[in-house]
Amino acid sequence: MMYDVCIIGSGAGGSPVAYELSRAGFSVVVLEKGKEYKEEDFNKDELAVSRRELFTPDLKDEQHVIYELDERKERRRYLGSEHQWSFWNGSMVGGSSNLMSGYFHRMKPNDFKLLSTFGEIEGANVADWPLSYEELEPYYEKVERIVGVSGEVATHSFLEPRSTSRFPYVKLEENGVTKWFDSACKSLNLESIPTPRAIIPHAALKRNGCSYSNFCGSYGCATGAKGSARAALLQKCDASVITEAFVYKLESDATKVTKAHYYDSDMKTHEVSAKIFVLAAQAIESSRLLLNSKNSFFPYGLANNNHQVGKNLIFSGGGAGEGRFRFETLTHEQQKELMEVGLFFNRSLQRWYEYKKSGKKIKGGTIDFLFEHQNLVPRIKRAFYDKGGKILWGKALEQKIHKELTTSRVLNFEVFNDWLPTDECFVGIEEGVRDKYGIPVGAINLYSHPRDREVGNDLAKKAVQVLEKMGASEISYSISSAPPPNLVAGGCRFGENPQTSVLDKNCKAHALENLYVTDASFMPTGGSVPYTWTIYANAFRVADIIRKRLEP
Repeated sequence: MMYDVCIIGSGAGGSPVAYELSRAGFSVVVLEKGKEYKEEDFNKDELAVSRRELFTPDLKDEQHVIYELDERKERRRYLGSEHQWSFWNGSMVGGSSNLMSGYFHRMKPNDFKLLSTFGEIEGANVADWPLSYEELEPYYEKVERIVGVSGEVATHSFLEPRSTSRFPYVKLEENGVTKWFDSACKSLNLESIPTPRAIIPHAALKRNGCSYSNFCGSYGCATGAKGSARAALLQKCDASVITEAFVYKLESDATKVTKAHYYDSDMKTHEVSAKIFVLAAQAIESSRLLLNSKNSFFPYGLANNNHQVGKNLIFSGGGAGEGRFRFETLTHEQQKELMEVGLFFNRSLQRWYEYKKSGKKIKGGTIDFLFEHQNLVPRIKRAFYDKGGKILWGKALEQKIHKELTTSRVLNFEVFNDWLPTDECFVGIEEGVRDKYGIPVGAINLYSHPRDREVGNDLAKKAVQVLEKMGASEISYSISSAPPPNLVAGGCRFGENPQTSVLDKNCKAHALENLYVTDASFMPTGGSVPYTWTIYANAFRVADIIRKRLEP
């Protein structure tokens, strides 16, 4: 059978294309490496998530090789299976969007023109997008309606232009401690922002509302309230989804992709033919597939005659911090507010999205504040040691665990700032290491530009001031060069120049007439927000472009 469209990957980059084109009447097949799970398959099994990789491949079967370049430019090699270093984020229908926390911030207009706004940065490959915020804005709004985004539009210094004055869904119920945060921000002359979430507060869109379990990040949603690609899109469209289909090669002639070859769960090979192919396998794996799809027309990998595939890999710069609130410093009413179960602490700061330092304008970022995850396993592990660092046992451990869980609570913050693209951070192929399918694994070359950590530290210090003003104690933070594996982009950046980019403005490969890439691979820079909303919005945009091509 010749399909109109073959999509590799079913996450935030692939599902909008499947949703739009299948509903428009085109024949669409989605090849998904993982299994299919539905709401009834998800629960709060903490051991499955904390101690076992339930939704990601076993590293003995599928891994990456990691090369880390430190500040002294010394390179170390790590075999993922030996060091338990994983860059898998969720192999299942809907991809890692099933496991996201759903913090949804739009990129700002200046994020699309980082180079022209802030200038060149030595050692970084900063580039403007070939797309403007204004062109993407209608698709941000579309995601709000179709995927479901809840929140409250608050006026602040860096509020991006919006075509609507409010979110389609009211903000989620909030914990009383948010009042302390708002008060602290007011006294510090800061603008407290209710954090938009891709979680619907009540039944809508043929999905149930939030149950306020506080098990969002790393867990699948048992109600369907979270706007995963599976719940919001794939379960509502007519695309054919083939699960446990690992695509190992794209076949092409000089101008077009002709077939996708995949292994099924029994290690049998199959092939799919289509008029148009859409690659959305996750940034690292999309580059890996192209690099492994060599042929006589593309001897260095598909669409890679310009040697740009895999280059300019980016993550999210920043880090995290925390402060603890203890009963002994609180009133009875404050104690009750602190221990309210399940309600969200949805607050963000973007006061320093851009700021001046030493007389120069610097691109800053976002600080999200959230309660420590409800998962008991990591929370209890924190209580294993006394103040002197000695491990506790028996009654002493029991008493400390009980006190920590019942008379105190940790408020976390996460910093998001740009991870600058560099020549040293890219995806390659490790020919000498193969996965269970016999295919060379991806080689992830890591390097963090010093500016990333400088900005992250500046933002973390601002977050600490807020925690101090709120009355928190035991405040700490960590900003490092370690990349968050769930926030990865680049590798197939789009641009106007075919010599320095893989894709054109429409996310079509410069070198091939019918290959599009719609996961986060297309992004030249990532902004200072989580990527998912932008991935969704761009994929809806590309779906419109492909539909116009296919229409008679």
